[in-house]
Amino acid sequence: MVDYHAVNQSYQYGPSSGGNGAGGGGSMGDYMAQEDDWDRDLLLDPAWEKQQRKTFTAWCNSHLRKAGTQIENIDEDFRDGLKLMLLLEVISGERLPKPERGKMRVHKINNVNKALDFIASKGVKLVSIGAEEIVDGNAKMTLGMIWTIILRFAIQDISVEETSAKEGLLLWCQRKTAPYKNVNVQNFHISWKDGLAFNALIHRHRPELIEYDKLRKDDPVTNLNNAFEVAEKYLDIPKMLDAEDIVGTLRPDEKAIMTYVSCFYHAFSGAQKAETAANRICKVLAVNQENEHLMEDYERLASDLLEWIRRTIPWLEDRVPQKTIQEMQQKLEDFRDYRRVHKPPKVQEKCQLEINFNTLQTKLRLSNRPAFMPSEGKMVSDINNGWQHLEQAEKGYEEWLLNEIRRLERLDHLAEKFRQKASIHEAWTDGKEAMLKHRDYETATLSDIKALIRKHEAFESDLAAHQDRVEQIAAIAQELNELDYYDSHNVNTRCQKICDQWDALGSLTHSRREALEKTEKQLETIDQLHLEYAKRAAPFNNWMESAMEDLQDMFIVHTIEEIEGLISAHDQFKSTLPDADREREAILAIHKEAQRIAESNHIKLSGSNPYTTVTPQIINSKWEKVQQLVPKRDQALLEEQSKQQSNEHLRRQFASQANIVGPWIQTKMEEIGRISIEMNGTLEDQLSHLKQYERSIVDYKPNLDLLEQQHQLIQEALIFDNKHTNYTMEHIRVGWEQLLTTIARTINEVENQILTRDAKGISQEQMQEFRASFNHFDKDHGGALGPEEFKACLISLGYDVENDRQGDAEFNRIMSVVDPNHSGLVTFQAFIDFMSRETTDTDTADQVIASFKVLAGDKNFITAEELRRELPPDQAEYCIARMAPYQGPDAVPGALDYKSFSTALYGESDL
Repeated sequence: MVDYHAVNQSYQYGPSSGGNGAGGGGSMGDYMAQEDDWDRDLLLDPAWEKQQRKTFTAWCNSHLRKAGTQIENIDEDFRDGLKLMLLLEVISGERLPKPERGKMRVHKINNVNKALDFIASKGVKLVSIGAEEIVDGNAKMTLGMIWTIILRFAIQDISVEETSAKEGLLLWCQRKTAPYKNVNVQNFHISWKDGLAFNALIHRHRPELIEYDKLRKDDPVTNLNNAFEVAEKYLDIPKMLDAEDIVGTLRPDEKAIMTYVSCFYHAFSGAQKAETAANRICKVLAVNQENEHLMEDYERLASDLLEWIRRTIPWLEDRVPQKTIQEMQQKLEDFRDYRRVHKPPKVQEKCQLEINFNTLQTKLRLSNRPAFMPSEGKMVSDINNGWQHLEQAEKGYEEWLLNEIRRLERLDHLAEKFRQKASIHEAWTDGKEAMLKHRDYETATLSDIKALIRKHEAFESDLAAHQDRVEQIAAIAQELNELDYYDSHNVNTRCQKICDQWDALGSLTHSRREALEKTEKQLETIDQLHLEYAKRAAPFNNWMESAMEDLQDMFIVHTIEEIEGLISAHDQFKSTLPDADREREAILAIHKEAQRIAESNHIKLSGSNPYTTVTPQIINSKWEKVQQLVPKRDQALLEEQSKQQSNEHLRRQFASQANIVGPWIQTKMEEIGRISIEMNGTLEDQLSHLKQYERSIVDYKPNLDLLEQQHQLIQEALIFDNKHTNYTMEHIRVGWEQLLTTIARTINEVENQILTRDAKGISQEQMQEFRASFNHFDKDHGGALGPEEFKACLISLGYDVENDRQGDAEFNRIMSVVDPNHSGLVTFQAFIDFMSRETTDTDTADQVIASFKVLAGDKNFITAEELRRELPPDQAEYCIARMAPYQGPDAVPGALDYKSFSTALYGESDL
């Protein structure tokens, strides 16, 4: 970098878009030849000289500020030649010879000569302008030199419709201001005096900056100030003249006006290039922003669905049983609510998530972006695995609930049976220990002893008859323990008490018998009739008690066959009642005979039968009770039979509907499979057909709802099996969900094909040809090709992938594109994406880099200020937030690296 300042202050600068004449030498046009004759007499007009000073000074400063400096006095600040050389380097983009650092006159002359030599090298004739005059501060010569520089580097290259320089600039102004009233540009002096032409130029290119309709031709000062201020504020064109200078002269200086107007020309011609570049960048950034929004939406939806699955699975895996049927039924109701209310929306969310993922990947492929890789644990496969785990837990949970309800029903039945038998047994044993411990035989007579012996024998018979009941009580208690009954502790305590008491009764019975038999040898009288009564009455009484117990016993059945078996057993029991009645009459006859003999022989009995407590009144009372319980049992069995018949009707009703819905779902699944393979007609026809097919499936939903209602009735009736159909409601639900998911995926596939076709410009005939080639080699109609099938398909399309080293390498490259996950399968969508890339072109990273370079003024970096000036606010901030600082040798503070940013948009390595 060259030091142009004697105070050792350095300025760094590089090529800038502001230099409009970096070309080589060659003669200038006719206009330049005319201007070679510098009209110095005109400079004698103080007003024109003042205008030229202001304009030329502002024009020079507009370029010098790019190098970090400026001038204050145009005929003084160029005297040493340093800033003059710097100005030429900035506007030409070329290097001049190294300036001399000395402050002597000779050094200044040498520097000015280097500048004049450079101007001459560009084909410019400098008439009567020498270095000494510039060093001496000759204002007339200095202004003439600056005007020559302006002509060469700012006006000469202007070309409009085969006209150039002054004529080209004038024609450009006329074209741009033609639609505006009160504007007639014919020259570069009085045509600009009212200020409307300046405002018209700005409004033509930036209408939002000027309210042209509010300007008045009779207010030139306001018009000029408005145009100069807007240009300085929004177009980066410094204010080169004062409105009063123009208005206050009859004929404004032509050179000053031309210089000012040329700045407008360059500002707007550069804006058009910047706008084109900005539009390209906006397009690329808009695609990237949309894709990022889709990625964020996928991450959020996937997180929410996985979180719901994570919360739901522990609830479904909870197998802690409840103590009562009511609590378990509440759990079952909660599970039904989950199936009806909570799960269906999640099924829809899962399907929509897969559709969004596929659409996003298609858009990324179409815009040459890398494939979207969700966060760890949020892949579609992760969601499918979680969903599969959820459904496995769900199936096991329902089966566990039903088994647990059956277990609790069995437990309640057994517990009630245990309490009933225990109560009967405890009532029977009440007082038996005291009776057996009574030592009444020590003071009894012989007849009393005989009576006690007979009574004891009757008791032993009764005791033996109760043995079965005790064993039944113990067996029921054991079964309750094995089924984990929640009140097993109290059951075991009561059972143990009964068993201990039973053992005690056995021991006491044995001891009393030994005592009576020992005394029996001394006693002779026995009342055979009472004994016979007691022996027959006791078993009959026990039979009646067992009959009453059986008639009052609870029962639980689940089928018609089971209830019919109970009815048959009850009918068989009723057939034995006549024989039992005859036995009752026979027993009562024995009692009556004993009474008759006693009365006929005037025997005074002591009271009740000494051998038994079962009196005729007890027998008659229990017999009457049995007679009352029989019709009640008949009624209970008939009601249960009616209930089972109703359950059978529900089974048949559900089976009839399920046997229609189940095959219908299976048929539709097969039809969708055929449609996805055949794909006849245009893609739009296929999409329309599939959507009609989807509507027909949705319209079938009421049949599924009817089946759900019938299934609800079956579950409320606690019906656990159905031999009339192989379909369960779970099978129907899973099939329905798979049907909806399959049709949605097929529709999404066709939509993505349409998106690919439209984006890549693939014709319908090409798409059909691709589909025909793909289907021809898809032998199993599975919707995907294996490696060998895909190679055969490529060969049929003209690709050289034969079995040699070069062909294998080409085939491996293609496989890495269509099957990046190495799954071994090539889907039709991947096949279409590959074929579309082979036949079409899209934006590339190089094109975006070239666009940024235009905005940056051909620099290798760009600044935040340039981005905000050229791009919409949101996209400018998007770039600023993501661009890394530029690290090149020509970096300046705030420089941003647009190359690495552009390559990152397309997932490529740094160029």
